[in-house]
Amino acid sequence: SPYTGMQTREIKALSDDDVRQLQSGAGWGLALPAELNGIPGPAHVLELKEQLELTPSQLKSIQALYDDMKIAAVPLGEQFIEVERQIDNYFASASIDEHMLRKLLTASERLRAELRFTHLSQHLKTAKVLTDGQISRYNKLRGYTSDPCRFVPEGHDPDMYRSHMGCD
Repeated sequence: SPYTGMQTREIKALSDDDVRQLQSGAGWGLALPAELNGIPGPAHVLELKEQLELTPSQLKSIQALYDDMKIAAVPLGEQFIEVERQIDNYFASASIDEHMLRKLLTASERLRAELRFTHLSQHLKTAKVLTDGQISRYNKLRGYTSDPCRFVPEGHDPDMYRSHMGCD
């Protein structure tokens, strides 16, 4: 079974890496519609600040966007983890009914939607701070203007990146 080994997870629906990303306010792949369509986010822009030649004003704005994102994303991530833990615990104890399941799933999906909004909205705001040239350079530096299967952008796990990009 492709799920072999997952039965030992603390929260069955979340890997240890998922939990770490959610607890730290990391993207967790939630902003891929923006990122992969050429709309940069603040975290990666900050990583590339020298190559993008951000002005002091731009750097200050992007840092503020990043800080705001973290302030919102960390507690949302913690709440999401807790709801997923509750779902898991109810199933583990065989004490869940359809009413409770619907209530917990609604809470989980609301939190996931808020997390996505938090990350995606910062991409929209980040793009407004950058010039068209900086956005173009960003996409090139991130590997989005070349064959995605040939070059793995710096900082990405090669196997995971290639899997997400549909490479052989």
